Amino acid sequence: MFRGRGTSFATDNLALSAARHAITRNDDQVFTGPERQFFYLPYMHSESLSHQERAVRLFMLKMPDSKDNLFHARAHRQVIRTFGRFPYRNEALGRVSTPAERRYLEEGAYGSTLRALQDADAA
Repeated sequence: MFRGRGTSFATDNLALSAARHAITRNDDQVFTGPERQFFYLPYMHSESLSHQERAVRLFMLKMPDSKDNLFHARAHRQVIRTFGRFPYRNEALGRVSTPAERRYLEEGAYGSTLRALQDADAA
């Protein structure tokens, strides 16, 4: 919803709060398969490194058979480790991209992060 506009991130803190509360109560454990991932996605889509670390742990521990989700959680974490934010959100949020972020966006953005992780995993 609101793709490409800053308002699409307006409820991120609310989603994180709801996810945190549900996970604390083990409500996520009631669900299996694809439904469970929705409890962890607010962490993966946060621009906080600690939230990124939590997303990776949640997918590793609570959805160990979901290699694709774990792979994407690791990729999101790598973007935050590198830039401290998601550069592909900059325009929507009215942020100025750094030269490194502009290069990243020009070189494939998230897709380039996925390829780099695939290459590292294959090595």
